[in-house]
Amino acid sequence: MAASQPPAGAAGHVPARVAAEIRAREASAERLIGWIQLALVVFFAALYSLAPRAEGGSGFNFVPLALGAYFLFTLSRLVLSYRIELPTWYLLLSIVVDVALLCGLIFSFHIQYAQPASFYLKAPTVMYLFIFIALRALRFDPRFVLATGLVGSLGWAALVGYAVLPALSEMRVTRNYVEYLTSNAILVGAELDKAIVIVGVTLLLALTLHRGRQVLVAAVREEAAASDLKRFFSPEVASSITDADEMLVAGRGEVREVAVLMVDIRGFTRMAAALPPETVMAVLACYQEDVSRVIARNGGRVDKFLGDGVLATFGAVTPSETAAADALRAGRELPATFAGLAPALARLGWPEDLRAGAAVAAGPVTVGVVGSVDRLEFTVIGDAVNRAAKLEDANKAERTTVLTDAETFARAVAQGLDAAGVEHRPACTVAGLAGPRDLVVIA
Repeated sequence: MAASQPPAGAAGHVPARVAAEIRAREASAERLIGWIQLALVVFFAALYSLAPRAEGGSGFNFVPLALGAYFLFTLSRLVLSYRIELPTWYLLLSIVVDVALLCGLIFSFHIQYAQPASFYLKAPTVMYLFIFIALRALRFDPRFVLATGLVGSLGWAALVGYAVLPALSEMRVTRNYVEYLTSNAILVGAELDKAIVIVGVTLLLALTLHRGRQVLVAAVREEAAASDLKRFFSPEVASSITDADEMLVAGRGEVREVAVLMVDIRGFTRMAAALPPETVMAVLACYQEDVSRVIARNGGRVDKFLGDGVLATFGAVTPSETAAADALRAGRELPATFAGLAPALARLGWPEDLRAGAAVAAGPVTVGVVGSVDRLEFTVIGDAVNRAAKLEDANKAERTTVLTDAETFARAVAQGLDAAGVEHRPACTVAGLAGPRDLVVIA
């Protein structure tokens, strides 16, 4: 039997990965419970060995035996919890062993002190049952708290029953509270009070945990969603969403100096039409992965995947004084990246060498959130975005791989870019842009 699944009703349907994360946290809680129990048994063993012995005990002393057995059982369970995910039946067995050892220890008192069974009903040792119940709360699963309380109540009921039955015939059941406190007489109401407290604490703690588990499931869901968010957005954008003090709304933005890098595969639509969908998606995933690494390595962030195109920004999410230089450094790396992708794409079924182009444009753009109430998107808007797209398309006419304009190149050089190894092409016509443009061929 596998370890306990989160109750489905805790927060509606629980996705498998959320349930797996909760199980991992429960396994960690079981190890914590094991360490606490081990620390407690060591503490009580030390206390027992150092404290003066209670007078009046002439019978066999079961305390060292109980402490030793409990130490061995707790240690073995702790070691096992690091090796496997403890199954539910084992956890329930552990609860039974915990309570059985405690009840056995309480039962031994009337033997050790040669008193009637009613003697052990006055022992304060029963209070340790609440430690076992509270420890189960660390797991954030009310079922194990209920199980501990139920087993504890049954154990205590058995002890009371064993003491009461002979006491009835020996007239040791009383209604006198003073007699109850000063003799071995049994006050049924007092034992009933103890049972009510055990059941009451168990139910209240279980109810609290039921509510707390709903919060736990919701928190794990949100944590998983936030983790996923970082795969759809840059970490900075994801953090700005999850850590925002107020709800994000469309229409907010600011102007920043940004460099935009546009990358696109040549002839992708034609080639994709002749290939199986799974091949197309595998090729895109491989290509986008390598291009994204180049962008991230140079301080950029992917803004969008546009089919076979990639729109990346430098200095948009986090302001940068070297945005243009960083973008062009990434652009210089891309031709080698395209060439290096050829073997992998061929294995995936791409029938020819990867032919792709890229372009960089820098300038002031508006950075912010657009969309509707139900659908928001972080984006960049401005002339630099349009220029990057048109310059990338101009690679075809110019028979180049990576292009930029003279204005962007000058900014990059001022920011520390090495100006060597480029070709200047003055007064070029670029479709979609007004007037001639001075272009710089990066590759």
